[in-house]
Amino acid sequence: MAVRRYLSSDFRLTKKIDPDSTETTKILSEDQDRTVFFEDLNGGKAAGNLFSTRAKISNAMNISEKELLNHMFNSISSPEQARVTDKPEFRAKSLKVDLTSLPIPKYFPKDAGRYITAGVIVSEFEGVRNISFHRMLIMDKDRIAVRLVPRHLYTMHQRSKMKGEELKVAICIGCRPEVLIAAATSLDYGVDELGIAAALCRTSKRPLEVGRTDNGLLVPSDSDYVLEGRITFEETMEGPFVDITGTYDILRSQPVIKIDKMWSSKDPVFHLLLPGGNEHYLFMGLPREPMILRTVRQAVPRTHAVRLTEGGCCWLHGVVSITKNKEGDGMNAIMAAFTGHPSMKQVIIVDDDIDIFDDRQVEWAVATRFQGNRMLRVPDAAGSSLDPSAHTTTWKIGIDATRPMGSDPEAFVKARLD
Repeated sequence: MAVRRYLSSDFRLTKKIDPDSTETTKILSEDQDRTVFFEDLNGGKAAGNLFSTRAKISNAMNISEKELLNHMFNSISSPEQARVTDKPEFRAKSLKVDLTSLPIPKYFPKDAGRYITAGVIVSEFEGVRNISFHRMLIMDKDRIAVRLVPRHLYTMHQRSKMKGEELKVAICIGCRPEVLIAAATSLDYGVDELGIAAALCRTSKRPLEVGRTDNGLLVPSDSDYVLEGRITFEETMEGPFVDITGTYDILRSQPVIKIDKMWSSKDPVFHLLLPGGNEHYLFMGLPREPMILRTVRQAVPRTHAVRLTEGGCCWLHGVVSITKNKEGDGMNAIMAAFTGHPSMKQVIIVDDDIDIFDDRQVEWAVATRFQGNRMLRVPDAAGSSLDPSAHTTTWKIGIDATRPMGSDPEAFVKARLD
C-alpha cells in the first residue's frame, strides 16, 4: 500500500473514467504539481502526479531538496540489504489474471493501447538480480508487450533465450520513491538495485522490506500490485507511444510477457506516470544526476550541484555548478559531464554563485560570462534514441559560462541593495 502513504488531498475525482479515453491525461496535465486521486478508473483506484516535483520526492524520503543529490550519490556508493518479510503486503489479495480489468489508461490518441507506465520489473538470472523501469503495453488478459532497451534486463533475456529458458519476472506497481529511483539508476551489470533502494531508505522511518513471489523473486513488500510472469520467446510490435520528449516513439518488435499470477495489497492504488510529464522527467533524470556528479568531480574536485533541466526533458540538457581551480576546468567539466550521461546533448557549466535551479540565473550567466570561443562542439556522437532530431548520431554542445580566471570578480557580480 505504498501509494496511499503519499496521497495528498489535492484533488479527488469521483466520477467513472473510461480507460480507453484520454481523459486521464487531460486531468493529470491540467496542473502537474497537483496530485490526482482517481476513485473509479475502470472500476479501480489510481493516482498520478504523486512525485511530480523535487519537493514531493524529497519530502517522501524525509530529506531536503538540497540533500537529495548527495543522498542519491552516497546510496549508490554504499548499498544496504533489504529486510525479508514472510508476510508482504502485496500478497493480501490473489487476483484473477485479467490485465484488462486493472485501472490502466490509454494516455494519448495515437498510443497503441493501454500502458503500464510506472511498472518496475524485478528479475533474476544466473545469480544476478535486476530491477528496472519499462513501459508495458496491455495486449489482452494475460499478455504484455514490453519495451526492452538493450541494457540489463535485455541482456538477461538474451542469455535466458540462449539456454532455452523463459525469464521469470515480477512487475511491481505502486512502489515507494526510493525503489523508483533505484530502478531508474544505470549501474554496472550485476549490481543489485534493491540494495541501492534500501540505502535510499536510510532517511525514512520505514526500512525497505521485500517479500517473495510464488516464482521465487524478492520484490518490495509494500507494492500495491505485483504481476508474476515470464518473458517468453514470442515477439510483437510495440508502439507507438509518447515518450519523455512528448513525441511519439516508433514501433519496434519487442518481447511478450505472459502473466501467470496477479497480487495486490488490501486496498491498492495503481500508480499512473504521465508520459512526457514532470514525474516522468524526474524519475528518468534524477538518477542520472549523481552519475554526472561523480564523473565531473573526477575532473573538477569542487563540483557542487548537477541538474538535468525540465526544458530539456530532464534528459537532453543539463547544468553543472563548479568552482574552478584553474582555467580550463570549465571545459574539462563539459567533457566529464557528457561521460556521466551520454544521452545529454547540451550542458552549461556555471560558477557556484549561480542557482542552477533558476533558469533565469543560468541564462544570465550565459549572457554575461560566456563567449563563443568557450563552446565545445562534438560532432557525430552517440546520443539518445528518444531525441527526434537525432538520426544515427547527434551533435553535442558544451557551454562554459564561468567567470574567466584572473578577471576582476566584481565585474561579474549582479548589483544588490544591502
